[in-house]
Amino acid sequence: MKLFEEWDVSNVEVKDAGLRSCINLRSVVLPHSGGRHEHRRFGKANVNVVERLANMLMRPGRNGGKKQKALLVVKNALHIVELRTGENPIQVLVKAIENAAPREDTTRVTYGGITYFKAVDISPQRRLDLALRWIADGARTSSFRSAKSIDEALADEIIAAASNDVKSHAVKKKIEQERVALSSR
Repeated sequence: MKLFEEWDVSNVEVKDAGLRSCINLRSVVLPHSGGRHEHRRFGKANVNVVERLANMLMRPGRNGGKKQKALLVVKNALHIVELRTGENPIQVLVKAIENAAPREDTTRVTYGGITYFKAVDISPQRRLDLALRWIADGARTSSFRSAKSIDEALADEIIAAASNDVKSHAVKKKIEQERVALSSR
């Protein structure tokens, strides 16, 4: 089976060992699970990564709850990525997620009435969640009040994150978060 009956996911390789267990690349024709994962612990790890990206596009606002519209946006963005890069767009998306996933974060520690921040490692599931959220947010903000459609903006964000470009919103947020964590060690 091919994703959207167009792209083969069997030869997509996840190079980041930490994210390998979380990025689900199961072959499905249409990535729409219907929320069957919702009430199981870590159930979202069994959801295809393309569907999770579409779910992140359905944030509150104009596109809240419009799953078919979000899936169409992702499909069109993957077409644009394939035309611009000439590679498998699912492989480009996985590379973008690997480059946008932060490794360190800060947490608040209160000790004796004094609050300070301490650097901590991030779990692979949260790394994936943050990377997908930042990619979707970057696409939404760059297409808002712009002539650029959300499809083109998502494709630009995926390509920029895959090439580890600082112009990408997701890579910029990752660098900022890791810088703050480094200063609070």
